[in-house]
Amino acid sequence: MSIRFPHGATVPGIGIGTWFVGDEPSRRDEEIDAIRAGLDAGLRVIDTAEMYGDGRSEQLVGEAIRGRRDEVFLVSKVLPYNASAAGVRSAVQASLRRLGTDRLDLYLLHWRGSVPFDETVTAFERLQQDGDIVAWGVSNLDPDDMAELPHGCATDQVLYNPIRRGPELDLFPMLRSQGIPVMAYSPLEQARLLDDPRLQALAAESGLTAAQLVLAWVIRDGDVLAIPKAGSVTHARQNAAVLGMTLLAEVRAEIDRLFPAPRRPVPLEML
Repeated sequence: MSIRFPHGATVPGIGIGTWFVGDEPSRRDEEIDAIRAGLDAGLRVIDTAEMYGDGRSEQLVGEAIRGRRDEVFLVSKVLPYNASAAGVRSAVQASLRRLGTDRLDLYLLHWRGSVPFDETVTAFERLQQDGDIVAWGVSNLDPDDMAELPHGCATDQVLYNPIRRGPELDLFPMLRSQGIPVMAYSPLEQARLLDDPRLQALAAESGLTAAQLVLAWVIRDGDVLAIPKAGSVTHARQNAAVLGMTLLAEVRAEIDRLFPAPRRPVPLEML
């Protein structure tokens, strides 16, 4: 399963999320090994942000990808209060230093703040011209926000999983009509979904782990990129294995029965 961005880049439908990665020094080696194992298994997208651990996540990612930068589709995010023309320039340079790279493949506005979209997007476009970033996108923007954006957005990264299906009703159709893929953060609801006995039973019947079942469901339509965190080598390899899986129609139908989408649009949720 591959995802194609509007500017032509194509990546596997499972990536590597790094929210909370780098927060515990005692787990540093294990987390670096997990990222590298994901790359070894064929994953390419690594998603991080200046907000994560006040830069500690970016620093850890930088160490994990040292010598392997060209294998990675690297994504980071700028905080809303850094989204001014001058702030974006300073923020991206700080992120590049922490990551040990000269460019980001995708740079996202983390959520909407007080800085006008036009100012932020103009700053992003200047970063593109200078070679600091290849493409830009957004995160946590609802359909009304997306309608205000200037042309050129590569993705909207939002909270999406079987218990957070609101975007299916309004945001996803809008993005599909524009050829913009979704990035799904917390696709496992920060692992809380893995304790659901109904999912555990359905996964066992399908010969999958609960995490694999949920991830396969999240990316089922081919235009959603899931970025689960993998805290161990084993989990990284299991996540990557999802790329070769296809859920049976009856399994998809059972998940729809267990976790139905809302009947009408709901406000975009965030964690």
